[in-house]
Amino acid sequence: MTEPHFLIATRTSYDAVATAYAERFAGVHDTQPLALAMLDAFATLVRTAGGGPVVEVGSGPGEVTARLHAQGLDVHGIDLSSAMVALARRDHPQVRFEEGSMTALDLGDEALVGLVAWYSLIHIAPEAVPATLAEFHRVLAPGGLLLLAFQVGDEPLSFTEAFGHAVSLDFHRLRPERIERLLRDAGFTVQARMEREAGDGESTPQAYVLARKER
Repeated sequence: MTEPHFLIATRTSYDAVATAYAERFAGVHDTQPLALAMLDAFATLVRTAGGGPVVEVGSGPGEVTARLHAQGLDVHGIDLSSAMVALARRDHPQVRFEEGSMTALDLGDEALVGLVAWYSLIHIAPEAVPATLAEFHRVLAPGGLLLLAFQVGDEPLSFTEAFGHAVSLDFHRLRPERIERLLRDAGFTVQARMEREAGDGESTPQAYVLARKER
């Protein structure tokens, strides 16, 4: 099966900028208390439900995965970019990181109790989002939790250069209402939604959606 162009472009671009990206955004989550509140609530709900395997897809340099691990979750990260995976392994050796695509996870059916896509669904072409959410549904056990984070909007932001490197990166802004509809279509029930205004260095509002796979 031929790999979609948007996956090839995303992988190649993040391989090129991995080190500079990790340095630029190191610790950024510590300045976003509302975002951290959603992550922490996700971790609490997973623990309260008895725990089990959790995956962050599009884990990048690994900070979010490492935060969830520090909160006692059995979590590992998956990323398209081998360079990002190498950085995550270097900086967070206590956590497992693997190469892979969220569009075709190397996991069995109902293998997870939780899945996080933290600003990573934004790199999936709009026409591929429904199938990606269906893949999340496949790997989550009944009652499993899904946490999404994304920028709010309608028009994509495209880059051909970043950190002095040629790239081909599309950041697809998403509407929470559309994401909620697609989640329902995929067999999820939305549990919570939060939107916040753009902060320093951000150009759009940000959204966080917590959903549960129907039992």
